[in-house]
Amino acid sequence: MYSDFVTKNQSSVTQIESALRSLTYIIPGRFRDAELASESLHSSIQLLSMYHDTLLTRAISKLPGMPRQQTPHNRYTKFWIQRSTFYRRIATLLSMIQYTELLWEMAAKRRGEHIRWRVVVILEAIKAVCRLCLLKITNLRPLVTPPLPEREAISEESRDETPDDEYSDEGLSEAPKDIKEYKMKRTGLTLPALPSPGDISSYLLSRVLTADDIKAPSTLLNTVSGSAQLAELLHILQPLIYSIAMARNRDKKNWQPWLLGLSIEYAARQLRNDGLRTTTLEKSEWASRGYKMGMWAMRGAFYENVTKGLLHSTSQRLPSLIAGILEDYLYLWDGYYFSTSSN
Repeated sequence: MYSDFVTKNQSSVTQIESALRSLTYIIPGRFRDAELASESLHSSIQLLSMYHDTLLTRAISKLPGMPRQQTPHNRYTKFWIQRSTFYRRIATLLSMIQYTELLWEMAAKRRGEHIRWRVVVILEAIKAVCRLCLLKITNLRPLVTPPLPEREAISEESRDETPDDEYSDEGLSEAPKDIKEYKMKRTGLTLPALPSPGDISSYLLSRVLTADDIKAPSTLLNTVSGSAQLAELLHILQPLIYSIAMARNRDKKNWQPWLLGLSIEYAARQLRNDGLRTTTLEKSEWASRGYKMGMWAMRGAFYENVTKGLLHSTSQRLPSLIAGILEDYLYLWDGYYFSTSSN
């Protein structure tokens, strides 16, 4: 019953999730004594969203008719989830840790800094093991983020389809509501309504197959070897090495851990191969990793020596409401490792 409710009210469920998630973003540390409760709410929403994604993915797979067009990321991750139960379990475990890691750190910090850093290192070690397992399962193909399929929308027409509707089309959601479908007298089947003249171009472009659409899902990422394999291993182990260096370092303004972590990440980026056979999904993943390197400006010694002072001086010039929200985030960035983690 719950699965049917989520499937039939996908848009409403998504809006509620977004509203609750935005609420936790707006007041991350406003009630500092209740930060654990606030983060528990945020983690619970993320876990519930992940469960909803699973229900919607299962519902989409049962829809009749021709296969739906999917993003390369979803095609690739769905392929491995269906092929390997171990991949699905490891990817689910990795996602759950990423959604709850800040909550674990907050709980551990209440028992002291030593316990806190021990928990941080353990979580990074578990994530590294999970990523190494995913690398092995996929036959040395680069990791994708997130490791699970992302949520897809279910149109009203697709939801109401039956196996006898041989001429049904999921793209009819763009057709005008006042145009009725034509029902054939002899067979009783219905023909889909045509799109409005202003939507013909977008209607046709949405049905154009690209090279990635006809590739086997396993070929959307190339296997890595040589220097590219070393680059992927460095990318996986870098958070663990950085967390160990931070745990052993007592001075937040010491540049050694920050330079070590950034150097490993930069070396991993330089060692990867950008050949002619680079796929669209690979380019998207490399671009995402490049953007995440900007988070190093919010971590370690660079944050303590440079960014922190700039943000504090900026907050004094902003309106009180915006400054209050920024100061709440400064409280998180100052005290927690996973608040600025990008892995």
